Amino acid sequence: MTAAKRPAVNRSGPQTTAIIEASLAGGKQTRSDLDILKRRFAKRSDDGMASTTDLRRAYDTIIKQEPSRRNVELEKLLVRRGVRSLSGVAVVTALTKPFPCPGRCVYCPSEARMPKSYLANEPAAARALSLKFDARRQITTRLETLRANGHPTDKMELIIKGGTWSAYGWDYRRQFIKDCFDAANVFGRRAAAASRTLEASQLRNETAKSRIIGLTLETRPDFVRPEEIKRLRELGCTRIELGVQALDDRVLKLVKRGHDVETVARATRLLKNAGFKVDYHLMPQLPGATPASDLAELRRVFADADFRPDMIKIYPCVVLETAELYDWFKRGEYRPYSDRQLLDLLTKFKTEVPRYCRISRLIRDIPSTSIIAGNPVTNLRQVIAEKMRAENIHCACLRCREIGHVMAANPQMLRAKPKLFDEAYEASGGTEHFLSFEDASRRAVFAFCRLRLPPPETDDGVGRFLPELKNVALLRELHTYGQHLQIAHRETGASQHTGLGRRLLAEAEKIAHAAGYEKMAVISGVGVRGYYRKFGYRREGTYLVKHWR
Repeated sequence: MTAAKRPAVNRSGPQTTAIIEASLAGGKQTRSDLDILKRRFAKRSDDGMASTTDLRRAYDTIIKQEPSRRNVELEKLLVRRGVRSLSGVAVVTALTKPFPCPGRCVYCPSEARMPKSYLANEPAAARALSLKFDARRQITTRLETLRANGHPTDKMELIIKGGTWSAYGWDYRRQFIKDCFDAANVFGRRAAAASRTLEASQLRNETAKSRIIGLTLETRPDFVRPEEIKRLRELGCTRIELGVQALDDRVLKLVKRGHDVETVARATRLLKNAGFKVDYHLMPQLPGATPASDLAELRRVFADADFRPDMIKIYPCVVLETAELYDWFKRGEYRPYSDRQLLDLLTKFKTEVPRYCRISRLIRDIPSTSIIAGNPVTNLRQVIAEKMRAENIHCACLRCREIGHVMAANPQMLRAKPKLFDEAYEASGGTEHFLSFEDASRRAVFAFCRLRLPPPETDDGVGRFLPELKNVALLRELHTYGQHLQIAHRETGASQHTGLGRRLLAEAEKIAHAAGYEKMAVISGVGVRGYYRKFGYRREGTYLVKHWR
């Protein structure tokens, strides 16, 4: 019989302080060095092994009193779940309150106390439910957790989830986003008051300690109209997660999705012509589909210039008890693919994803205990990666090539000299330039930007609602990968804050100028407006614009 595992220490105390003091005295640190110290002190204490969170708390207390003792190597070891900020920002998610959804999709769960399509036992959803969907409390709680785990919280990618965002009342949406900005603005400040208006809160966030540098909202293609796009920009939205699900009208009709493929194409065009980053939600193994038809659809996503999203999330359809599909399953009218069929399908697809696209997710955070039928594997991305390594095949998507993820397997890659690449392609009636700094073999991406050259005159109505976008080149994204560094902070061996973003911006301007555009607009996140002002950009409407004629 094995001995029971000792519980982790749950508060800072003499043990954690002693471990940190010993680590600082030892100079340069490795993971092995820290583990040896933790085991040594655990033998002397009845509290068990010290947790990373408590060690970080002890470290922060010491450094606050004596800043000169800061140890960068030790700080890296005191980050819990470091993958959460490997992409260069801290991701914070909040859920909206339960609200009726206009959709009737057969696969969608319906829990009375949750927003449509979400389950109470999903991690982010459970947290939101416990906080009664209060936006300020959700943001504050998440920031506190990230900080306690050693992550910087000065640059936030805010993601709002919950049903169909555009179906909520406008007053509720404005207040929810204002509450999010207010929470970021006052985080870490004593007795700080909230702003009176959303606009005032956004202005304040430009110089806050916790800045929202990107805001993502979820909606359906049939809700994307020019007037809605204007509202999205008023809120500070920079990216849309679009519930596409399938590119087959027959399948969309069968699952009662409520829109067709042409609506997806139109929504994508509208969003790109307004500068948004577009993230598709795709759902293989829906009723009416086969592994072969799914593969053809997934390939069409990038083969057809009407689509070509910047990011995708792949959520294989599963049977949930509160969805109509459960009744279909009980009657034998629907059967998901075998585990082997799904694995082979996604593996084949991953090898064909273009370099400009990021596969953000390969499965949704639905606990396996809630899945009646369908894929129950919660680490599907890892399983696929192992299969691809065994078959010596590779995925070229952005996530697989981010320098932060690549370094985990090959730390020497950070020493590679960044080389500029320009990958141009047609999409939604315009020309896209995916500019990137990568190593010569294109296995690691250090930084990238997305430049869109839309047609001189568009007939989609965006220009009527957003006149600042008439005859303008669009910088839709500028991102430097690597472990999140605090604003204005430099660190030897890090990929952030080394000038790559500035060089990409200059190259984008050069291309836009040569193409005949008189100005360029950036769909800047509120918290990063100050960065673009340094390069001559000025506020016009909800964009940062630079004229060169």
